[in-house]
Amino acid sequence: MKVIYDKETDTLSIILREGKVAESDEAREGLIMDYDKAGHLLSLELLDASEQVRQPQSVEFALAPA
Repeated sequence: MKVIYDKETDTLSIILREGKVAESDEAREGLIMDYDKAGHLLSLELLDASEQVRQPQSVEFALAPA
């Protein structure tokens, strides 16, 4: 998984898996979901991220205890 924040475009992208995008769907205004041809979710893109996320340039990663 990869998280990318583009300050210039104020876009936050979360790439869940690599693959060729076959379809994109705007789940709600400013939230775009990309799918491959099998229907698997590849990535999420959040437009105007700084208006929706407190610190889009900062990422915290945590694993749940086993």
